[in-house]
Amino acid sequence: MRRPENGLSGSLTNFVTWLRRADRPTNAGIATPMKPHIHVINLGSMPYQEAWRYQEALQQALIARKRGTQTAQTDNLHQNDAPGDPHSGSSPTPSIPTRSPSTRSSDPSAQPDGYLLFVEHPHVYTIGKSGDWNNLLFTGDILRQKGIEVVKTDRGGDITYHGPGQLVGYPVLDLERFNLGVAGYIEALEEVIMRTAAHFGITAQRIEGRTGVWVKNNKLCAIGIKCSRYVCMHGFALNVRTDLDYYNGIIPCGINDGGVTSFEKLLNEPVSLKRIKSVLIPLFLKQFNATAGSSIPSETSQSNQADN
Repeated sequence: MRRPENGLSGSLTNFVTWLRRADRPTNAGIATPMKPHIHVINLGSMPYQEAWRYQEALQQALIARKRGTQTAQTDNLHQNDAPGDPHSGSSPTPSIPTRSPSTRSSDPSAQPDGYLLFVEHPHVYTIGKSGDWNNLLFTGDILRQKGIEVVKTDRGGDITYHGPGQLVGYPVLDLERFNLGVAGYIEALEEVIMRTAAHFGITAQRIEGRTGVWVKNNKLCAIGIKCSRYVCMHGFALNVRTDLDYYNGIIPCGINDGGVTSFEKLLNEPVSLKRIKSVLIPLFLKQFNATAGSSIPSETSQSNQADN
C-alpha cells in the first residue's frame, strides 16, 4: 500500500487513515468457514425416558469435545453399557440404545456440530422443571386405564403431552457453533415451525409472552429445552395427526385460556409425519445455515398415508 506522499509530514488525518488501511486484514489465503454439520437421526417409536437417555449421551459427548476431553466417546455411544438413572445427579454417562442408527457421517472424518433427532413417543405427559402438578387433571386410575405414563423431566416449561401422530424433534446442538444464544435459538425453532406450516397454507405465529407456535389461540407446537454449556437438548413437539383428546387430561403448558390444534385438524385431511419431515428438515438446515450428514426423507413423498 502506498504511503501518504509527504510521509509523517502529511496531515495527521491522512496518516491515521493510512495506518488503519494497512492494518486491515485481507481475505487472501483465508478459507471460508465451513457450515455447521448436523446428523439427522430418525428414532422411530421410542419411550420418552429412553429417548431422554439418548439425548443426554449426545449432549455429554458434545460438551466433552468442547472441554477438550473427547476421545472416542461419540463412536462408542451405541454400545450397550448399563446407563444410570437419568434423574440422579451422579449417574454415569448414559448409553445410546443398541437399536439406534450409527451417529457417524458418510464422511468418517466428519465431526458433527449437533444432531437432529426425530421420534414418536407412546402416550406420555411430561412435566418440566417449573411445572405444576395441579395442571395434571387425570387421576391415577384414568392414567392407568388409558395407558398414559407421567414423567418429571428436566426441560423448561410446564406440562405437555406426547403421543402417536406427533412429530417430536430433539435438536442436540452446540449453540456457540451456530452463534446463537438461548432466546435466539428458541426463536429459530419457532421460525422453522412457522415456515413449515406456511408451506401447507397454514398461518402460524408467535404469541408474546408464550413459547411455541400458535394458530390463532390454539397451540400447534410446544417447545421446551435444556442447555448445559450452551449445548441444548429436548426441543419441539409438533401436532400432525395427534389425537387431541389426550390434552383433556392436562392444562397444556399451564395455560387455561388457550387450546391445541394439529395439521390434520387445520387441513381437514390425513397428513403423514414423513410428509411433514420432508418439508421441515430442509427448512431447519436453512434456518441454522447447516449441512446434513445423514439421509433426509424424500421430498417426493407427498402421500397422505401415515408412517408405519
